Amino acid sequence: MVNVGTMNLVIGTWADIERKMIKLNNKYTYVDSTRFTEHGSRRYDVAGERLPSVTTILGKTKDDTYLKDWIKKKGKAEAERIKIASATRGTSMHKYLENYVLGKGYEDLTDLGQETKRMAQKVIELGLAPVSEYFGSEVTLYYPGLYAGSTDLVGMHNDKETIIDFKQSNRPKREEWIGDYKLQAAAYAMAHDQVHGSNIEQCVIMVCTPDLYYQEFKIDGLNLRKAKHDFLKRLDYYHELIRDEKEEAYYGA
Repeated sequence: MVNVGTMNLVIGTWADIERKMIKLNNKYTYVDSTRFTEHGSRRYDVAGERLPSVTTILGKTKDDTYLKDWIKKKGKAEAERIKIASATRGTSMHKYLENYVLGKGYEDLTDLGQETKRMAQKVIELGLAPVSEYFGSEVTLYYPGLYAGSTDLVGMHNDKETIIDFKQSNRPKREEWIGDYKLQAAAYAMAHDQVHGSNIEQCVIMVCTPDLYYQEFKIDGLNLRKAKHDFLKRLDYYHELIRDEKEEAYYGA
């Protein structure tokens, strides 16, 4: 893990940053998909299949004890406000980063837009510098018959084929707090290798807080293999829960 904090770089103007282009490499061809919600869960219609999303699988199978305690401590209304604000901030930061990668100009003059612009600048300066080229941005990845999802970036990071995910956080993360981030990235790596015959060697999770504290978490080697194994266990558990729900609905009807 890399903890950079707020003190290192004097970030140039957005125009300066936009001039530092990441080269597109069309090595892989990614399919289009349609996202939809079914019974409260996100699913993907992709390659003729309707597959559960990676985030749905992880959300349904996680231990939510901490979340329940946090909601109780904050109160439902305040917890919901924080949740919505965080999601909105994350979407805005992602939009800046996606447009940067694609070489498109983008500006949001709202207070939120300017805040997330600074966060995106920090990620670009400290996180994307080792990315020499990219294969796809905001692309759908799927493992036939099992699951699907959308990753922020696939490209060459320090000369290795890499899944890259951007995250905003209200405060710095500890390694033990981001277990599901790792499993999400590992799931995308497995899907990419399965469909495209690639060799994703690592996943990099780039995190930035509103006060511009940047962190980077890399998963590779044995840690990546373990994350893949742990995700597949969660996938099995997800299907077990779905079967139980269907049986309960059938016999309880």
